[in-house]
Amino acid sequence: MCIQNQEIMEIIYNDVFKEHETGMHPENKKRLEAFEGLPITEIPSDDSVLSLIHHSNYINKVKDYASRGMPLDGDTHTSLASYDVAVQAANATLLASENQGFALVRPPGHHAYADRASGFCLFNNVAIAAQHQVDQGKKVLIFDFDGHLGDGTSHIFYNSDKVMYWSIHQFPAFPGHGSVDEIGKGAGEGFTVNVPLPPRSGDDIYMDALNYTLPIAKAFNPDIVAVSAGFDAHQYDLLLDLRFTVEAFYSTGKILTDNFENVFATLEGGYNVEELPKCAINFLQGINKKKKRYKEPHTESDFKVWNEYELRIDQLLTTMKKYWSI
Repeated sequence: MCIQNQEIMEIIYNDVFKEHETGMHPENKKRLEAFEGLPITEIPSDDSVLSLIHHSNYINKVKDYASRGMPLDGDTHTSLASYDVAVQAANATLLASENQGFALVRPPGHHAYADRASGFCLFNNVAIAAQHQVDQGKKVLIFDFDGHLGDGTSHIFYNSDKVMYWSIHQFPAFPGHGSVDEIGKGAGEGFTVNVPLPPRSGDDIYMDALNYTLPIAKAFNPDIVAVSAGFDAHQYDLLLDLRFTVEAFYSTGKILTDNFENVFATLEGGYNVEELPKCAINFLQGINKKKKRYKEPHTESDFKVWNEYELRIDQLLTTMKKYWSI
């Protein structure tokens, strides 16, 4: 059935997100400078929302380290403005959850844990917005198509039956896990759905994985869908070895809007500054049922990659049938 009442997804953005200075780091302000003519949204600066997910001592640590421009770890840098920028990134994502928007923000968030930074991420934007919706009595599906597993998000909701975490990502790759047997724990058993794709997977495998696991997400019957929209799986992104095209991201948006009523998104990865805007805009065009703006020849995976993928997807579906009628 085609869902008809998805509102137009609009970009939520402010120039403040360029003020998180990281120098020559792959996650830098050029990622957002690559977009042109973005409308400016007034973003709240309420740091109380951080406590929906993060421990107070960790929040204070980020504030302290940023005040001195110190890195939180080898991958995650800060500058004097980073705490305030990260607070607004979290608030922009929460705003997106209320307005079915796309929070075009940085720093990204899905690697951040409740008590520590990781993988360029200070605070977990999507987790904060998801918990906000849970606190309003909503069941939340988090769909993470960033090419890296959102290990922070997965960990935060690993014991929850109010949030389903569904991730399609490269494995092996950072952060080093995300296999099909990581399915949640306790009340959350069966509510974590990891779809690990072999390196060199193209559009064909990605779309197969999306369509085969979509019934699990639909069986959860979420009230709202939160999308961790990362575009580092694009074939010209240097941080991974996946081969998606702008066509795959357009199809992703279209599939989501065709199957779910209430969808919002927040930016995660995507480090090729020439390709990132094309990927993000095509995703939005798909969500909004408009014609794709960019085109690229579909990529196909070779036999060995398909063989490994099929072994993994069979194992995943066999496991998930214990929890969901699919």
